[in-house]
Formats: sequence, structure tokens, C-alpha cells
Amino acid sequence: MLGDILIVEDEKAIADTIAYALRTEGFEPHRCELGQAALERVAAGGIRLVILDVGLPDLSGFEVCRRLRTVSNVPVIFLTARAEEVDRIVGLEIGADDYVAKPFSPRELVARVRAILRRLEAAPAPAPLFQVDEDALLVRFKGEALDLTRYEFRLLRTLLAAPERVFTRADLMDRVWSEAEETADRTVDTHVKTLRAKLKAIDPSLDPIRTHRGVGYSIGRFPCA
Repeated sequence: MLGDILIVEDEKAIADTIAYALRTEGFEPHRCELGQAALERVAAGGIRLVILDVGLPDLSGFEVCRRLRTVSNVPVIFLTARAEEVDRIVGLEIGADDYVAKPFSPRELVARVRAILRRLEAAPAPAPLFQVDEDALLVRFKGEALDLTRYEFRLLRTLLAAPERVFTRADLMDRVWSEAEETADRTVDTHVKTLRAKLKAIDPSLDPIRTHRGVGYSIGRFPCA
């Protein structure tokens, strides 16, 4: 198989047609009907490209793409009945790699999938988004050194050591503030807030740290050194 392709499409007939065309050309198709399920599937890893319908029942394809781009560089092809120029521009500006209007040729869609994957294979490996220097207690984000406190460094290092893992506040307290005499859950929230601010000062479009309400925090899977 040439790779796993995620089809995010709530119309079964269309999804089945795309899946058949992909399978015929050696790809392994997977299908989600909802945007949230697609985000979770990509986070699980292994997906090489996403074919994403704009009109989904829960989240718009545009919103799914925006959220994907905060945690993943997986290629995205929008599939939609909305062919107006402004929609194509919006789709590409928020991070899509291509835009196909319905009705479409399944063979052409697969050809576009192949073309995008070929470009990725030919491109040099992306530079690490994060670089952690344990000896210097330093983290670089997109090549720029972050001015971190001792606990901010420990917090970020802990999250980066296990991408996609959800750490509860209690987990983080044990790992980051284990020797502190007085601690509280709010300490974690406060440090996450200041850490996010420092990351956004370098790139306002990225928010690598995810909040899991009522549970804790995780960080996306990024190239890291």
C-alpha cells in the first residue's frame, strides 16, 4: 500500500467512490463522517493525507483544517460543492494543499493525491519545530530561543517527551513541581498560560499546547530535536 488516506465525508456514496478509486491505485482509505472524529484520527498518527469535505454535520471543513494546522502538517485536499473563488482562496490560506469542486473525477482526485505526496517526498525534511537542549536548559521554537523559567522549561520538556499524551494537572504537578513545598492545580494553568504567550510571541498562528477541559494538557506531534 502507498499509504493511509483519510476521507472526511458524510455522504456515503461519495466516500465509497473515493475509497474505491484510492484502493485501486494502491492506497489504503479510511473514512470519518465528522470533523471531530477526523481530528482524533489524525492525532492517532499514520495518516499521509486528508481528503476533507467542507460541509460536515458537526464542524465545517475550514474549521477542521484550522485545528489540524495547529498540531499537524498532514496534507489536506478540500472537497466541496462550493466552487466560488473566495472559498478556494480561504481554503488555501488556512493551510489546504488543494481544492477540488464537486462533481469531480475520482481518477483526477487520486492523481492530485499522488502529486502532493510526490512533492512531499522530494522536499527536504522539515526543520524541527522544537529543539531541546537538556544541558543548557534551553528550548528553541522555530529556531528562536525561548526565555523560560525553570518550571516553564520542565513543563514544556515534559509535554514534548510524550506528544499527544494527555497529562492531568496532577501528573504535571508530580513531574514538574515534585520538590516544591506549596503547589496547587492553578499553578499548572498559570504556567501553561505564560508558556503559550511566549510561543505565540514567536508565531501567533500556532498554539501547540492543547487544553483538555476538566482533564489537563497535551502537545501536538511535531518535528523535534
